[in-house]
This record gives sequence, structure tokens and C-alpha cells, in this order.
Amino acid sequence: MLSHVRSAARSFITNVRGFRSSPAVLHDTLFVHRDSEDNNPDMEFVFNEENKKRANAILEIYPEGHKRAAMIPLLDLAQRQHGWLPISAMHKVAEILNVPKMRVYEVATFYTMFMRNPTGKYHIQVCTTTPCWLRGSDEILNIIKEKLNLEVGETSSDMKYTLSEVECLGACVNAPMVQINDDYYEDLTEDDMKDILDDLKRDEWPRPGPRNGRFAAEPAGGLTSLEGNPPGPGFRVRPDL
Repeated sequence: MLSHVRSAARSFITNVRGFRSSPAVLHDTLFVHRDSEDNNPDMEFVFNEENKKRANAILEIYPEGHKRAAMIPLLDLAQRQHGWLPISAMHKVAEILNVPKMRVYEVATFYTMFMRNPTGKYHIQVCTTTPCWLRGSDEILNIIKEKLNLEVGETSSDMKYTLSEVECLGACVNAPMVQINDDYYEDLTEDDMKDILDDLKRDEWPRPGPRNGRFAAEPAGGLTSLEGNPPGPGFRVRPDL
């Protein structure tokens, strides 16, 4: 009898309050490791001789007892050597720093700059946060999808391109923009993006920076201040001083 009462009560509360669940949040990256043929703990990772020297130089920056602070630079070094960051590279960094592997997992899964799955030669990251979106990032993204025949989160079968949609990359004044590997391409139009992709197709590195004639992030319409030489000492200072 009591079970029937509880069941009826639950049914009443659910119907009255109308419980709803939030939609699942999706991302183009899986944050939990899954062993695969090209990413598993049995695969050996070692720094090459040149990067061993770089790793030692990085470690020298940090005092004894604080070497674990070198984790991000060492993970970045491993990624640059391998092209992406396999779990075996994380284990090597944990070994070098003498920290639990979980500490490295925590960092590698938190920062989106670490690519933990095979990544193409050209990693194209499109910012679609508000400033870039207002300036046409959707059109830029659609051009890339169309020309490369890729969706967000995909890598081309020839391992040449990986396409990612990312949050703010800090170049809002130069929106819309994309990042390709380490370089920024800013003030883009659809034609600019087509030209950049054509260069990559020929394995020619496109010229980074603004595409509308700006040098950096100065006003697009020209300077509105600091147009002349700065005044010298004593400018507008009282004569008695």
C-alpha cells in the first residue's frame, strides 16, 4: 500500500512541476581517453636529442621543489615533436617531473591547445565568439568547410587539415580571424580565406596578420589620437614650476 502511495506522489510532483533536463553540451573533442591503435600507453614516446636539450633548458628555469611548474612547456614541446599529444607523451612528462600521471591528465584535458588525437599538418582554428561572429565568422567557417569538405572536429583522410571551432583567441579588434598552427590571420573576408586555403593546398605558408592593410590593431579608419610628435619636457607646466 505504501509503495502505491509513493508512486502516486512521485507522479503528481512530476506532472505538476514539469521536470526538464538541460540538453547535453557537445564539443568536438573527447575529454576522456580511449585507447586506440595510434594512441595507447604501450606506444613508446621519447624526446629526440634536440628536444632533450630544450627540456633540460626549460627545467633549469624552475627552482628545486617547483619543477612541476614546467608541465605546460614540456607538454607543448612533446606536442610539437609528435604533431599532437598521445597519452604516452603525457606519461613521459609525468616521469620527467616525478608527478602522478593524473596530474598531467588534468592539465592536458583542461587546456584546449593540447590536441590529444591525431591532428593534421595544418590545424585551422576558427573563432566564432561574439566579436568574430558579428563580423562574419560563420561565413568564414562555411568557406573552410566547403573547400576542405570537412566538418568541425574532423581531420582530412590525408592528415593535411584539421578543423576546429574555438572560443575567443584574443584578436577581437581584428575580427573575423582564424589561427593556423601558431599564426593568426585577421580582418578576413571570404576571398581572403579562399586565398589562404589555396596557399595551404600548395604547401605554401600564407602571410600571417591582418588582411585589410592594417599593420596590427590600430583603428581601421586611421589614427584618432597620437597623430603628431609627443610634446617635450615642460609642456603645459606652470612657469613658476
